[in-house]
Amino acid sequence: MKTFISVLITLSAFIVGNACLAAETKVIINLSDQSASLVERGRTTLVSPIASGKSGWHTPTGNFSIFNKDINHWSRSFGLVVDASGRVVNPSATPGTPVPRGDHYQPAPMPYFMEFSSAVGMHAGYLPGYPASHGCVRMPRDLAALFFQRVQIGTPVMVVGSTNNLTHVRKAMPISPTVSYGLSPSPRSSLAQGTRR
Repeated sequence: MKTFISVLITLSAFIVGNACLAAETKVIINLSDQSASLVERGRTTLVSPIASGKSGWHTPTGNFSIFNKDINHWSRSFGLVVDASGRVVNPSATPGTPVPRGDHYQPAPMPYFMEFSSAVGMHAGYLPGYPASHGCVRMPRDLAALFFQRVQIGTPVMVVGSTNNLTHVRKAMPISPTVSYGLSPSPRSSLAQGTRR
């Protein structure tokens, strides 16, 4: 009985600890400047360029939370048709796309998938420099891995802005956890902009 109670207390502490950690961390996705920011304990610790949903496949805006994480996710809706030599024959296929004899359908890989809305999440993927996904938020692989490590189930995700007046696409900016955004330009802001001292 004592062992059962000890296990129950340990498990409860783990669950409460993860919930507290998730509450101190949030993700802000800005569609207007095609960026995703990881905010931990009130400080922006990572900023990533993104490719959000293209016209007709908009990324939903609003307040969400991470409810699924899958390090090796494959799309259930989109993929490629590949021939026997490995050459992509159709880069915009769906599971129902006719596949020529000798070719095969391959679901699109979505590594480091962090789902925050039904079938929509952040994941590693190709960034052409403009909104190009079917609603998901693509990131460079190395930054997607860092976001994946730092978010938990329950981490809040706020999606703001619009791709209607897109002005520029931001480059990747891993920011030191000790850097905070000050009120005026300083050596800290130089670091935040990627300049080394």
